[in-house]
Amino acid sequence: MGRALRNVFVIGCVLLWLIPLYLLVVNALTPATGYTGEPDWVPQDMALWGNLKEAWDVAGIGESFLSSLLYATVCGLAAVLVAAMAAFAVVVLPLPKPAAWFWLIYSGTVFPLQIFLAPLFGMYADANLYDSRLGLMLIYAAWAVPFAFFLIRNQMTTMPPEVTEAAMLDGASFRRIFWQIHVPLLRSGLGAAFIFQFTAVWNDLLFGITLSRSPEIQPVMAALTTLNNAYSSSGPPVILAGAMIVSLPTLIVFLVFRGLFLRGITASAH
Repeated sequence: MGRALRNVFVIGCVLLWLIPLYLLVVNALTPATGYTGEPDWVPQDMALWGNLKEAWDVAGIGESFLSSLLYATVCGLAAVLVAAMAAFAVVVLPLPKPAAWFWLIYSGTVFPLQIFLAPLFGMYADANLYDSRLGLMLIYAAWAVPFAFFLIRNQMTTMPPEVTEAAMLDGASFRRIFWQIHVPLLRSGLGAAFIFQFTAVWNDLLFGITLSRSPEIQPVMAALTTLNNAYSSSGPPVILAGAMIVSLPTLIVFLVFRGLFLRGITASAH
């Protein structure tokens, strides 16, 4: 009985995820001029390419897509690198009160992002960082560090300290121990942290609409909101086609690196 209920629950969760995805794809196939206002449950035409082209070129999703790809890749890598160094310092280096340093860095995940918006907006306006790629990259990298630090630090604590001690006896510096021993052993955890942060930066809307306004600077989620508002006359099929474009990178990253992701999560959970 318990197994049957579990299977029903799992099937229900899968359907709750698949039905909206199915409706998105089916209605993105509908010509914008032929959309009746009611969602189609059966494909009516094959206008997907035209809808994708209009969303990419006419509505300007293309520029924001490339900007988000830059933000998610560069800021994700930078955050993982900084987080790995911070985790190495907390776990391996002889720092005083390492638990206090851990909670100081990890506290960045505790506070809601909304409390940072007003001071960030004022600071960015004064420093001429508002509506700039550098400004968004700085906040995305800083925002992504605490959770990446948490994942990497958890995996680093599972590594036997004898490895570090043996390297130090051989005369290895802390820099060499980090790059030549810990980084190779932490590849799965670093990969999982990068996938998490790539997805988080890619899906960000809050900072995108607060700290930028130009189409070539805005991240893609902000551009999708603009498409929904400014180009609503294009019709829901074009907006849904834009949503399909936006959802592809994170799906591809997860499918390509799913093995690395699962190994990293498992190692970080120990």
